[in-house]
Amino acid sequence: MPDGSEVRLGVFLSNSKSRRAKLTADKLTALAALKLGWAGEAA
Repeated sequence: MPDGSEVRLGVFLSNSKSRRAKLTADKLTALAALKLGWAGEAA
């Protein structure tokens, strides 16, 4: 990342999936566009 911080994709995805009920519709739509099937499922 430009600021030098590290992104751990697996951790991000795991956290997002476990918290999907709290994600906004825009965030779920963006994740579903990345072909993450769970992002389009009802929580």
